[in-house]
Amino acid sequence: MQQPARNNLRALGATIRKERGRLELSQENFGEKCDLHRTYVGQVERGEKNISFTNILRIAAALRKEPSELLRLAGM
Repeated sequence: MQQPARNNLRALGATIRKERGRLELSQENFGEKCDLHRTYVGQVERGEKNISFTNILRIAAALRKEPSELLRLAGM
């Protein structure tokens, strides 16, 4: 994977972690809200997973954000 793509994944992951923390949710509780496994959530937050559009929609909904707002907060 190219470095700019890695940087975007890390930025998105950091934004998701920050917003999850704002809601005071553990990775496990957040994963349940998104219907995703907590280990997957951790990998996304660390920028290790190339997240699918479907999962961005799930995560944004659980964070009570529009997907575009989530991406904007990540600097994209």
